[in-house]
Amino acid sequence: MSDTDSGMGDKAKGAMNQAAGKVREAAGAATGNEQMEAEGRAQQLKGKVQARVGEAKEQLEDAREELKKRMRD
Repeated sequence: MSDTDSGMGDKAKGAMNQAAGKVREAAGAATGNEQMEAEGRAQQLKGKVQARVGEAKEQLEDAREELKKRMRD
């Protein structure tokens, strides 16, 4: 699995989207641009989902490795 397909890659992308969304939301609030604020909130949500997907991928990979180990023993 490449890093971009890995749980770690998804978690990193998620963190970046959450941070960028916060900046976008704050910029929208500062300028009175409601659409930019909404886009920022949406980007934060996207980041949270990406991070959760990454966590799930890591848990699945851990379970897969544990199953392989048990099958060898």
